[in-house]
Amino acid sequence: MEYEPVIGLEVHCELKTKTKLFCGCPTTFGNEANTQVCPICLGLPGTLPVMNAKAVEFAVKIGHALNCAISKYSKMDRKNYYYPDLPKAYQISQYDKPLNYAGYLEVPLKEGMKRIGITRAHLEEDAGKLVHAGGKAGRLDSSDYSLADYNRGGIPLVEIVSEPDIRSADEAYAYLTELKNILLYIDVSDCNMEEGSLRCDANVSVRPKGTEKFGTKAEIKNMNSFRFAKQAIEYEIKRQVALLEKGERVVQESRLWDVTENKTKPMRSKEEAHDYRYFPEPDLVPIVLSEDYVKKLKGQLPELPGAKRARFASKYGLTPYDAGVLTSEQELAQWFEEGAKHTKNPKGLANWIMGDMAAKMKEQEKELKDLKFDQKKLCELVDLIDAGTINSKQAKEVFAEMFDAGVSPAEVVKSRDMAQVSDPKAIEGAVDKVLAENPSVVADYKGGKQGVIGFLVGKVMQASQGKANPKLVNEILKKKLDS
Repeated sequence: MEYEPVIGLEVHCELKTKTKLFCGCPTTFGNEANTQVCPICLGLPGTLPVMNAKAVEFAVKIGHALNCAISKYSKMDRKNYYYPDLPKAYQISQYDKPLNYAGYLEVPLKEGMKRIGITRAHLEEDAGKLVHAGGKAGRLDSSDYSLADYNRGGIPLVEIVSEPDIRSADEAYAYLTELKNILLYIDVSDCNMEEGSLRCDANVSVRPKGTEKFGTKAEIKNMNSFRFAKQAIEYEIKRQVALLEKGERVVQESRLWDVTENKTKPMRSKEEAHDYRYFPEPDLVPIVLSEDYVKKLKGQLPELPGAKRARFASKYGLTPYDAGVLTSEQELAQWFEEGAKHTKNPKGLANWIMGDMAAKMKEQEKELKDLKFDQKKLCELVDLIDAGTINSKQAKEVFAEMFDAGVSPAEVVKSRDMAQVSDPKAIEGAVDKVLAENPSVVADYKGGKQGVIGFLVGKVMQASQGKANPKLVNEILKKKLDS
């Protein structure tokens, strides 16, 4: 029997506000444990939370970017449960009236665009963090004890819940990549997964292909890497299919991804839905937004990745793949677009950015801000190639020098006397000499072995010290050999 995966993702995105959601404590990452706390975020009796207006603004912008309906009236609720990293024994979140709902995300896949629904994107406070110590490499299932750090408790975040529209680990990866890109474009989060600013839970189930009823799901919790999320989903799909094929049942539970063993492991059973006993947060008034406020925030959004991809493809003649690569980071898109102003061949510019430039930057661990040359110099190189002044092999040598020293490509070509020979008469003389010196190769060509022309081209290029225009060399050689 063939099975179909059904996947829904819950992404927790910490907002880059300077203070926490309900108090003035800073949100800086990495400070000494429990130094960024106060009676409010510790939930001490007699304290009153006050809503962070910037967090609401960022949450509304996320709603707009994800094509959500924005609630003019929403409220905060208490989600009651006890866990050591939640000292007040409840989390202030949103339940039945979330800020954003009924949205969607257009995700680029190999086979085209796919629309994945967004159930809700609601505002809530983050919990603290447990540091599991002792045992084997700090693993939860073998720790001797846990330490609680409440610095993160109260940091504002938006939980973005997708519809169960995802059908493979690759689709999940593409969705997460596009979502992260959007969040970075609208500048509401640093999306630093290593620091926990972006975390993902995946609800995974399988069902016989062609059926509508959902299978029993397992929830994979707290993945802080898209690569791990993809691997965990792939593993979980195979695990569930194997169980069903053996006639066993899938248990509804929470699971963790063990990066050391590359497998999901049971965390806790969820055979019955947990009753969080939600009720409206009594210490906070509802969030009431005016039409003008909502409209103003929508107008502040930048051009989003999807729109930028489409424009790059149309305006600059790029393939969908090229446009996707160049818009994958906002800074890179801006760098390319500034460069496109200085050349008539933006596709050539794109090829150099995605090819040699990207390879060199990766090799030397450099960012755009570290480059010793600007867009104009790279465009100058593109134009030298297009004009036939240098060939592609020479261009790589020039680029290497430009990358390392920031020098002008034209100056490198001039100082090293690299200008390509495109005079047909000069090339014809070199071709005649090579043909005269290699009569057996000429005979092979005339006898049907046309592949030997590559040998002759190499000889002409060697004779010209690599300066001859390869295209002209090929044309003249073929004309003479065929006559």
